Amino acid sequence: MPIKSKLPHVGTTIFTVMSKLATECGAINLSQGFPDFPIDQTLSDLVHAAMRAGYNQYAPMPGLPALREAITAKVQRLYGYGYDPDAEVTVTAGGTQAIFTAIGATVHRGDEVIIVDPAYDCYAPTVELFGGSPVHVRLGADMSFDHDAVRAAITPRTRMLMINTPHNPAGTVLSDADMHRLADLLRGTDILLLSDEVYEHLVYDGRKHATVINHPELRDRAFVIFSFGKVFHATGWKMGYALAPKDLMTEFRKVHQFNVFSVNTPAQHALASYLREPAHYEELPAFYQAKRDRFAAGMEGGRFKLLPCAGSYFITADYSAISDEDDRTFAQRVTREHGVASIPLSPFYKDPPEHQHLLRFCFAKEEATLDAAIKKLCRI
Repeated sequence: MPIKSKLPHVGTTIFTVMSKLATECGAINLSQGFPDFPIDQTLSDLVHAAMRAGYNQYAPMPGLPALREAITAKVQRLYGYGYDPDAEVTVTAGGTQAIFTAIGATVHRGDEVIIVDPAYDCYAPTVELFGGSPVHVRLGADMSFDHDAVRAAITPRTRMLMINTPHNPAGTVLSDADMHRLADLLRGTDILLLSDEVYEHLVYDGRKHATVINHPELRDRAFVIFSFGKVFHATGWKMGYALAPKDLMTEFRKVHQFNVFSVNTPAQHALASYLREPAHYEELPAFYQAKRDRFAAGMEGGRFKLLPCAGSYFITADYSAISDEDDRTFAQRVTREHGVASIPLSPFYKDPPEHQHLLRFCFAKEEATLDAAIKKLCRI
């Protein structure tokens, strides 16, 4: 029976492809973004305790009240702004579901959504599924945010701008100055903002996370997306949350209730308790910076040239001194022949730049894993 695809140009994601190849080849997997170390035993114990206490049925649609209140308290503590836990906070099945829901709630057929490449690969297909038109612009040559390119892309049909900080895959971060320029750019328009901030605590070298929450002109038009899975080493839990002004969140929940309705109840109870101790997230920058620095120092002995990484747990590497192969071919060859899997950057673009030779490595790994990968990569 013939089926007309809604995403005819979309295949299996590069993350699935490279992780599968890593498994087949027995390679060290620095491709897909997940840690290879356990979650905090305290958090694990809290989940088990919630299950044993009988918290195994549906949670309220927007999330457990105790968790929404804990999220609000955390945001107030970090950024000095108090969202209404009843009307402006929704617990989601990970950051990707939150992004999908925000787009589904607000993007109509014919609307344009500006996406800044390289971009997480769920952005454009989700816009297309809801009848919107992705409009792609690029980061600058140094992977910095190009405000002029975004300004040039705005038309009367622009409904939403999507930003990501800390950035996956580039490892760059936006500054407060960037946020001020964004406010200037969007002032006087009806353009919504979707700010993907799932790596909010993974910011290095003494920097502070610059969030749209601190900028009222942006906050008042924004969905802000976060991930518990990314920051607490539990990507398989698929736990996140969205923040937005009441009017936007009302529309968000209309879609959320018919998408997942509600998310993992025992995990919500556990996270509500876990967030009471700020050290659990305050210690993350130093924890991951040490891993970044270990990987960067080790790779100095090889021919890859690492680009600066100011945030996230990804670092990009230029391999142009090694090969002129396209990045997909080279990434697959390194996996098969040298035993280390990475992610080529071209799938993060609609139109990849010519002569760009970049791979993305995930350094959210045990020290022994990183050291073994470094040894193999430096032999190339």
